[in-house]
Amino acid sequence: MAQRARRWRKTAAAVTAAGMITAGATAPGAAAAEDPRIDLKVLVVDNGDSPVKAVTAQLKSTGVPYTTIDLNDSGRPRITAAFLSDTVSGRPRAKFQGVVLPHEAPFGAGSAEQTALETYERTYGIPQVDAYTWAHPEVGLDYTSEGGWAGTLDGREASVTAAGKAGPFGYLAGAFRFEDNAPAVQESYGYVARPRSGFTSYVDLPVPGGTGRGSLVGEYAHDGRRELVVTFAYNNSQQQFRLLARGIVEWLTQGVHLGQARNSFAVHVDDVFAPDSRWDTARDCTPGDFDCVGDDGGGTTPIRMTADDAAHAAQWQREHGFTMDLVFNAGSGEGWKTEHGGTDALAARLLADKAQYRWVNHTFTHPFLGCVQDTTSVPWSCAKNADGSTKYMSRAEIAAQIRDNHNWAVGKGLPIDRTELVTGEHSGLKTLPQQPNDNPGLAGALADTGVKWIASDNSREPEQRPVGSALTVPRHPMNVYYNVGTAAEMADEYNWVYTSRDDGGSGVCEDNPTSTCLDEPLDVTTGYAGHIVPQEARTALGHVLAGDPRPHYAHQSNLAEDRLLYPVMEKVLTDYRALFTDDTPLENPRQSAIGIELQRRAAWQSALANNRVTAYRIGKTVTVTAPSGTQIPVTAPEGTKKQLVLGTTAFGTPYAGARSAWTTPAALQSALTLKLP
Repeated sequence: MAQRARRWRKTAAAVTAAGMITAGATAPGAAAAEDPRIDLKVLVVDNGDSPVKAVTAQLKSTGVPYTTIDLNDSGRPRITAAFLSDTVSGRPRAKFQGVVLPHEAPFGAGSAEQTALETYERTYGIPQVDAYTWAHPEVGLDYTSEGGWAGTLDGREASVTAAGKAGPFGYLAGAFRFEDNAPAVQESYGYVARPRSGFTSYVDLPVPGGTGRGSLVGEYAHDGRRELVVTFAYNNSQQQFRLLARGIVEWLTQGVHLGQARNSFAVHVDDVFAPDSRWDTARDCTPGDFDCVGDDGGGTTPIRMTADDAAHAAQWQREHGFTMDLVFNAGSGEGWKTEHGGTDALAARLLADKAQYRWVNHTFTHPFLGCVQDTTSVPWSCAKNADGSTKYMSRAEIAAQIRDNHNWAVGKGLPIDRTELVTGEHSGLKTLPQQPNDNPGLAGALADTGVKWIASDNSREPEQRPVGSALTVPRHPMNVYYNVGTAAEMADEYNWVYTSRDDGGSGVCEDNPTSTCLDEPLDVTTGYAGHIVPQEARTALGHVLAGDPRPHYAHQSNLAEDRLLYPVMEKVLTDYRALFTDDTPLENPRQSAIGIELQRRAAWQSALANNRVTAYRIGKTVTVTAPSGTQIPVTAPEGTKKQLVLGTTAFGTPYAGARSAWTTPAALQSALTLKLP
């Protein structure tokens, strides 16, 4: 596959270079056969529809600079030759390396703006993406009445063609299915049509009710221009778009662009060594929680992994090529041992296999590190000092919780990174509505203990932010509950949360405008495997395919008893590996690496927003300048070299048939310079 991708990029580069040479010979003020400067930025013409929004979101998440022209803004800039190109030091410059349009002619066929754009594309060899259009001869396709079809694509299986695999979609294994999440709702409409001369289909499917196959995505080469023609509707969250998004950007940029996109999946398992309280299916609450009405201190048996569960975890990891992050409370484990005769088979098994996991500090005994909680009323509130100020856990107490857990780990020889921390319930950080600010002692305690990366809850705080000198790492909560050990318990609690009051649920789903109630309660014997697992796996895979590096988290209880977490993780891994080729692996970073990735992305987006990045390509040379110290993300073909003061070195690492990296200018250089193959 990598060889096919290299051949595609080499061919595309050669075709484009030929176009550039021609352009250079005819551009005003240019020397004969002079390569023009092509700025590494994309022009997006936005009509407000979801396909353009989706492609724009992919550009942003990848880190590709772009300029947006809003067609709904009467004061927008007009598309003219001067808007699109000029000269720099006598060299012709194309200001955009690619163009994204809502369809093939948003300014009107033959209009001045459309003509200026088409002339620009022809002159400089600039590709154009038609984000969504219908099948007709002007985009190189027969009408659907001529052996094609138009209709709902939900649930239909499409395939990447041989040309698509040899070209921009070579990272995909082959077939994929359009989502059909709500059978009563039309989710994706499209046109399946036969290609005409000059059209190369990249993604197709069998013509429904007809013969042969018709295109859904393909390249139309005509009149000295190239268009990527997409004939199905989509939005940014739909899996079919997410699968194709990388290839759309690679085609648009001809494989050379700022930014990079890699898929990753990390799973944190919280509360290791500690028991978790169990959901009471009779009272619909969790004994031990202050809001569990009627809790008399008795009730259900806590959930805790056994030695067999630990052995299974290690074996599962080996079989699936995946490493979990064990987020542990050593003090809770020591307390358990004391209460159970001084031995702990679970701890012994986990410590014997310690090298097979990543370990993350979860504090020694899992206390709430924020304000002192007053639980005399529901919901709880922050206790007050005599002067009316909020009473908080002290900096010293927080530091002791972190330090004691870390020291225990070092004493046991665990492979732990002291810069990583997950506090119990993400406490210490602001908790709305009761605690609108971080514990004032938290930042100091993190500095005292060397913590640089503190986990936060992505459902509350999706953006990374500073906590003193540390930064947060938002984590996605998984809908596999901490307080269940069996599938029946999981389905019972899920029903309580997601069914209406009339159906016996809590009605929370009725009261929350962002939630949806189940049509009917799940069968407690089949609901977990039949409904919850595929839904949760689809959500997690959606994060992966969106290039979101944030980790997911569950709890040790989910590795015990019915071992509920494994089916979700297995489906994510299995589905991913069935969709992608081996050279597009699912990366599995630890918390500190994820924190660094989010930090770099934020700095890069800030540099772009402040117009502090200049990047362009002249022939086979790419030059990028950015603020000093800024890590620069770049994607380029195999064989690309980084220019040093003396000689070159290989650029980046391989992924999806290309090479990419976060990098900076070489020593003694003010600009990053890459030499393309």
